[in-house]
Amino acid sequence: MAQPRSPSLRDLEYHGAFIDRHIGPNDAEIGAMLNVLGHDSLDAMTDAIVPASIRSPKALALPAAMTEVEALARIRAIADKNQVFRNFIGQGYYGTHTPNVILRNVLENPAWYTAYTPYQAEISQGRMEALINFQTMVADLTGMDISNASLLDEATAAAEAMALARRSAKAKSKVFFVSSGVHPQTIEVLRTRADGIGIEVVVGDDADAAGTDCFGVLLQYPNTFGQVNDYKALADAVHARGGLVSVATDLLALTVIASPGSWGADIVVGNSQRFGVPFGFGGPHAAYMACRDAYKRSMPGRLIGVSVDVEGKPAYRLTLQTREQHIRREKATSNICTAQVLLAVMASMYAVYHGPEGLERIARRTHRLAAILAASLRHAGATVGPDFFDTLHVVGIDAPAVHAAAAKASINLRTIDASSVGISLDETSTREDVIALAALFNAHITDIDALDGKIADALPAGLLRDTPYLQHPVFNTHHSEHELLRYLRGLADKDLALDRTMIPLGSCTMKLNATAEMIPVTWPEFANIHPLAPANQATGYKQLIDELEAMLVECTGYDSVSLQPNSGAQGEYAGLLAIREYHRSRGEGHRDVCLIPESAHGTNPASAQMCGMEVVVTRCDANGNVDVADIRAKAEKYSQRLAALMITYPSTHGVFEEDVVEICDVVHQHGGQVYTDGANMNALVGVARPGKWGSDVSHLNLHKTFCIPHGGGGPGVGPCAVKSHLAPFLPRAFGEEGKGGMVSAASFGSASILPISWMYITLMGTSGLRKATQVALLNANYIAKRLEAHYDTLYTGRNGLVAHECILDLRPLKDATGIGAEDVAKRLIDFGFHAPTLSFPVAGTLMVEPTESESQHELDRFIDAMIQIRDEIRAVEEGKLDREDNPLKHAPHTATQVTASEWKHAYPRELAAFPLESLRQQKYWSPVARVDNVYGDKNVFCSCVPLEAFKGEIEAFSEPNVA
Repeated sequence: MAQPRSPSLRDLEYHGAFIDRHIGPNDAEIGAMLNVLGHDSLDAMTDAIVPASIRSPKALALPAAMTEVEALARIRAIADKNQVFRNFIGQGYYGTHTPNVILRNVLENPAWYTAYTPYQAEISQGRMEALINFQTMVADLTGMDISNASLLDEATAAAEAMALARRSAKAKSKVFFVSSGVHPQTIEVLRTRADGIGIEVVVGDDADAAGTDCFGVLLQYPNTFGQVNDYKALADAVHARGGLVSVATDLLALTVIASPGSWGADIVVGNSQRFGVPFGFGGPHAAYMACRDAYKRSMPGRLIGVSVDVEGKPAYRLTLQTREQHIRREKATSNICTAQVLLAVMASMYAVYHGPEGLERIARRTHRLAAILAASLRHAGATVGPDFFDTLHVVGIDAPAVHAAAAKASINLRTIDASSVGISLDETSTREDVIALAALFNAHITDIDALDGKIADALPAGLLRDTPYLQHPVFNTHHSEHELLRYLRGLADKDLALDRTMIPLGSCTMKLNATAEMIPVTWPEFANIHPLAPANQATGYKQLIDELEAMLVECTGYDSVSLQPNSGAQGEYAGLLAIREYHRSRGEGHRDVCLIPESAHGTNPASAQMCGMEVVVTRCDANGNVDVADIRAKAEKYSQRLAALMITYPSTHGVFEEDVVEICDVVHQHGGQVYTDGANMNALVGVARPGKWGSDVSHLNLHKTFCIPHGGGGPGVGPCAVKSHLAPFLPRAFGEEGKGGMVSAASFGSASILPISWMYITLMGTSGLRKATQVALLNANYIAKRLEAHYDTLYTGRNGLVAHECILDLRPLKDATGIGAEDVAKRLIDFGFHAPTLSFPVAGTLMVEPTESESQHELDRFIDAMIQIRDEIRAVEEGKLDREDNPLKHAPHTATQVTASEWKHAYPRELAAFPLESLRQQKYWSPVARVDNVYGDKNVFCSCVPLEAFKGEIEAFSEPNVA
């Protein structure tokens, strides 16, 4: 009898590859699911779904897949090309020690980094408590009434402050005055934002601000050269003219100098980077905005507030949700859709860990080192500016010679001009650093302690902090590692993230963020590079960035990519700016109309508005497709003014529309450009490339398609990919010439998380990327097919199939039973699932996107839950369950409710708690019952909750409109 053939070496190597780790269903499960759909292969199914007019005729020109060991070795070789110098450059970026308990248990913990934006309040209580801590920390230190839950970076936060001041100030001027002491990268982003929306940015000396007719000013405190100035008189003068005062500041400095709120600031922005978040070559870092109570309903970004659940217990939620300005579409004043939650959590926990005394100790030590260094430099004949916190402006020197000596000592200083340098000390600075820095100027310190005893502080006496901060118990309790570890674990246990369950959010692509992809992020060679370090110290970063850009060019069919935008909405903005500048370069600056289908995500019209474009909405037909006839009619009507069309493909409704090539042709015929929103790129990679079917520009969501984790609502990366004619207008790097304006503070945005996407593409290779897309299509269609007897799928494409997501229509059921989509979303929590996307893009529906990473077992678990929920709705239809008193209306059910001595409902406790038998083996319990959204908006409270509130005294914080 013949021996069975042994598997080949190639077969054995393939099955050791990463592809099988990333893609949830194995080949047998794929076959079984294809059988349910009536297709015999993934390729046959793909051909049935994707229009032939856009399908790519050949495979992506990318290398074959690597194993995790191979890919990590390759990226290690790239990382080793970076040189980690001691950095004293400052300019808004500082060295910091990430407490190891935070590094391991937040940044490297999937319970935190795989969570989604806390739109479903009940299963997001842990991360929202961490964000309440962040808001409280910022409000306390800045002296403001209220703070948001993070913004993208300091420069874009300053741009948002400019826009907030414009719409809130009494002054009617179009001028925004910016101090020349503001960080230069911030000024660049302000100029980009102001262009096209009628704001004139005037940069000048602080002394000129009081005499300038403007609607607002922006000050830096301490300023970019380190000086701490008294701005009270200036603030009074600006207020007297009806203007608002915005201040960019430093949280660590505010532990020892007076808060901006104490001397008259109206809006305060900054970056929490130095609270435990590494340089990362520029990001991601959590910025913030805080303001006076009067402006809270206009403040952009997310805001965590405190409400109550149905039992009257405190519960966190996103409050004042119109604050996410893109929801207002073309009336929006901001397109913000991504925060920096993971980094905000790190910064907040840094404050929790150190407490007010620890933070002040770090600040005072940093200042003492700076004061000692300043004294030694003055003794050596250099001139050092007065009144500083941690940054010295050293003038009257031979700066090139100093830089040359510093380079030999592996030290980076800030380049200012030929006769001056900047030196910023920080938490990581040591006595040895001060001695080495002094030696660069021929100053020799022999006894630091003796020098310390002779030198006074350099903080201005009139600006010393005299108000308390961080007095809430949360900042005064968890100072041992054991206590903080347990606090972090307790918060994570309240939440649902990908480490527990599928998060089937349509349009959000919550897929596997593999451990191997995450590992390089915290390597010192990536984490500890300053964004303004000399280029020859970042050759590894350059290689990685160049290679990732080339990978994305190949995946999309475009010609050039900018990685500067650090969110998807910012990528949209960059793409529209490129279109605007392209038209201007051709003498067609009058083109200002942007066509946007009514089904588009709100960031589309918001981004267009920010570029000074007029939004014209186009219709969708009865099947949810873009109405081609209406686009044609409006393109003709606005032919002389047409700037762009923004479409999403596959559509926001989850289908591949047949006419996309025709649509592109129509727009081009009338002189416009086609912008394709890349939110749904997970349905295209390896199958179709928008740059090849007629699209001119797309943004990509690396935090969706290319595996960067959502982190509870950020970080994100939104690269902008364009055809060659738009390439000259992409965002320019800081300090470089170019036609495009900067959209982020750092040249490469959130550079430190780019290794994640590089690793993903390298691990998957050309065949793996295509298979991932096909399985994403398969999983979505499998869910739609299995549920078709229970729920209507609202829209389908060719052959009755959907793309990578399906919309389940709950509206007929609500009409019949009163049970709506929100009730189903909350009931899913009882089954241990995060809800699908609720009421978007169609009110009363659930949009489901399972991604390729979910196994058939997990899909079936979700399907079983949805079928059980349908049975419960049917019981209401048949009168077996009461229309109001049923498990859907009262979901989610907490452990406290179902174990209480009294059960108040007509349906059994067991049905509430264990609607499926499998839940008896593993059960997630919501920490709160259904949250009262209306209460939270009427009673705005957005900082740490008094402890007595958790003892039932909710009135302690429920006064109307308290901040």
